[in-house]
Amino acid sequence: MLSPRALNRSTLARQFLLGREAVDAGEAVRRVVGLQAQHAASPYLALWNRVAGFDPADLDAAFTERKIVKATLMRITLHAVHADDHPCFHEAMQPTLRGSRLGDRRFTGSGLTAADADALVGDLLAFADRPRSTGELRAWIEQRLGVPPQGVWWALKSFAPLVHAPTGPPWSFGLRPAYVASGLPPTLGADADQALQTLVLRYLAGYGPASALDVAQFALVTRKRARAALDAVADRLERLTGPGGSELFDLPGAPRPAEDTPAPARLLPMWDNVLLAYADRSRVVPPEYRGFVTRRNGDVLPALLVDGYVAGVWRPVGGGIEATAFHRLPDEAWAELAAEAEALTALLAGRDPAVYRRYDHWWSDMPGAQVRMLP
Repeated sequence: MLSPRALNRSTLARQFLLGREAVDAGEAVRRVVGLQAQHAASPYLALWNRVAGFDPADLDAAFTERKIVKATLMRITLHAVHADDHPCFHEAMQPTLRGSRLGDRRFTGSGLTAADADALVGDLLAFADRPRSTGELRAWIEQRLGVPPQGVWWALKSFAPLVHAPTGPPWSFGLRPAYVASGLPPTLGADADQALQTLVLRYLAGYGPASALDVAQFALVTRKRARAALDAVADRLERLTGPGGSELFDLPGAPRPAEDTPAPARLLPMWDNVLLAYADRSRVVPPEYRGFVTRRNGDVLPALLVDGYVAGVWRPVGGGIEATAFHRLPDEAWAELAAEAEALTALLAGRDPAVYRRYDHWWSDMPGAQVRMLP
């Protein structure tokens, strides 16, 4: 039986959080199965935590060259994924993306049907043969359909095969997004189940061992779809027993370090995928801290990772990093965090020293057993 701590170490190993790996940005993104990208800075900071000698310019270039693309995918949220993965991930997510949007009153209030929206996708992609702003795309929809475009565009931008086009510094994508056709044809998800099987295998490689509920949570697909995908690839998986007798799945031979493997301190970005990738988030986030890290509107704050578990939050303040620990940390942990903060402060200085400033209001009710300015 695998212990909770053994599961924690498996996740950290596969997510490059037991030690930074000497790989390029594209290979890192492929192996960790994408990076949450709701805030433009987060993929950069996620890779800085994982890649030895990470240079933000490498990710700039990967986005510009479309070796890594940003699109709405798992959990109906923005992800940066390897370009080779995008077709499969997009197809796997079509039932969720289309269903969540075309059945929502924000779309149905337009008076259009799902068939109307589907019929529009091909021409939309032709119009988006070069980067188009939200304003341009809404104007095109309004001229084409003669209806208020907001709800229609809200739906289409999620499930049509569009990707975000880089708009400039400091993090490649600004507050006013631009969109461009990905090169994929319009799809209604005819091959979604087959694609989900591939996504499941990739998820287990990056996050396993995991349960059917974990698969459903990571992708935001129904439990039925998650279980069917696992059943379809069962002959390629190993079944394991987790805490409380839970049924877990993994790839044979995948890394599972000993539970006493040391885990270095890290300063995780907002919405880091290790904080969101499981139905049971206690693998990385102690239950008593979850409400402080994941706020009531879904914001997931930048987190201190100490001995493999969330121990607090951080934010840039006055040219350094303010670290708020939810419990008292040993001096050795503070020394590790200070070294990380020094390196992170240097990275931010050339990009955005006040990154995540708009989320400072969440600190008004934050418990702090220890609060330190680092380095």
